[in-house]
Amino acid sequence: MLTEVLVALLVGGLLYFLVQRSRTQVLRTEDGWWGAGAPPDGGEDITIRPFTVSTSAEELEDLYRRIDQTRPVPSLEDSHFTYGFNSQCLHTVLSYWRNGFDWRRQVDRLNQYPHFKTNIEGIDIHYLHVKPKAVPEGSTALPLIMVHGWPGSFYEFYGLIPLLTEPSDPSHLVFEVVCPSIPGYGFSEAPHKKGFDSVCAAHIFHKLMKRLGFQQFYAHGGDWGWLVTTNMAQLEPRSVRGLHVNFAPPNPGLPMTLSIMLGRHFPKLFGFTDLDMERLFPCMEKLVVESIKESGYMHIQATKPDTVGRGLNDSPVGLAAYILEKFSTWTSRDFRDLEDGGLTRKFSLDDLLTNVMIYWTSGCIVSSMRFYKENFGKGLNVPHSKIPVDVPTGFACFPNELMHTPKLWLKQKYRNLVTFTPMARGGHFAAMEEPQLMAEDIQNFTKTVEKHRAV
Repeated sequence: MLTEVLVALLVGGLLYFLVQRSRTQVLRTEDGWWGAGAPPDGGEDITIRPFTVSTSAEELEDLYRRIDQTRPVPSLEDSHFTYGFNSQCLHTVLSYWRNGFDWRRQVDRLNQYPHFKTNIEGIDIHYLHVKPKAVPEGSTALPLIMVHGWPGSFYEFYGLIPLLTEPSDPSHLVFEVVCPSIPGYGFSEAPHKKGFDSVCAAHIFHKLMKRLGFQQFYAHGGDWGWLVTTNMAQLEPRSVRGLHVNFAPPNPGLPMTLSIMLGRHFPKLFGFTDLDMERLFPCMEKLVVESIKESGYMHIQATKPDTVGRGLNDSPVGLAAYILEKFSTWTSRDFRDLEDGGLTRKFSLDDLLTNVMIYWTSGCIVSSMRFYKENFGKGLNVPHSKIPVDVPTGFACFPNELMHTPKLWLKQKYRNLVTFTPMARGGHFAAMEEPQLMAEDIQNFTKTVEKHRAV
């Protein structure tokens, strides 16, 4: 009798697990109001307004005055970038910023794509909307929303956009691209109330895409953009045709724990590749010590962002050091041992300083840092962390990404993993560093999904 009961419980538990696993779970959220004060009477203003990035002589004079009044601090001998941004390298960057960088020219570059603003849930949302100049006969452009992270901006995608909207290969799919600024970043208005996290951003971006007439679309993201687009897939899986990401920190669980304990000795059991072994083991050094070395900023921003942010908002020199240090270390850890941080090995100073100027001229550094507190302040056991993603997903695995995620770990969250591509090179800011590789992977992933849809 006891045996029969145990068997029945086991079978019942297995059936329940299989049913639950096969059921698509949907993330729930509600409309919010993030504007100042109480919501006004009447309906929401759905007007879409053209926006132009601009500058002025007064803005540049103020910038130059602040740069000129900086108080240099010498770096320690032979410290390179291991203590943070090297002062000698910073002097070189500042000299170019003050005397060679042409912000007016970069403003023209920013305005090469159409910018817009529209008010959603009480705050103005800034976005680019780039339509293809030509679409092959018999086909339609695929809508794609691309979401940036910190300390990046919509500008990260400027090298990628033309590869998607005007592909040189006639066999490639053509995309219609929307690049919004996360509220509190760039030219999107910052929330005026506490609690605006990634789910709130995802909800607003769904509203944005519907306002633009897209009932279904593809989504791509890295850094915070990974979480925002993942939340979009969890909120409305029928709207997100496919999700492509290049950053996906793992959710701790039994498969991850077992693979860390046993993977070094039995790599094939967990499907670990040579890159997996190199990035994961010894796990204390690679997963714990390395994370501690590079996560100090996160603890500050997840607890008291306004304190350090106030200083960065006043000092363009401090702001540049704080942001550009990430473009060094997060592109390659090896760059910490270089006197110049390897800054211009992958990026031009013009591009790096353009991103810094977006933060400086919009005054958004404090609100961008608050996004960490709003997300981490709710703990690690938030609803979206426990809900799997069933939308077709593609993952571009760049070898120098901050946090390495093997395929096994990724599939615990993204149950419909269509493509997993080990990339030849690239780090955290992959769309900006390797736009050609990123475009190729988005193409391959989207073609795979579209082929399955046509069957």
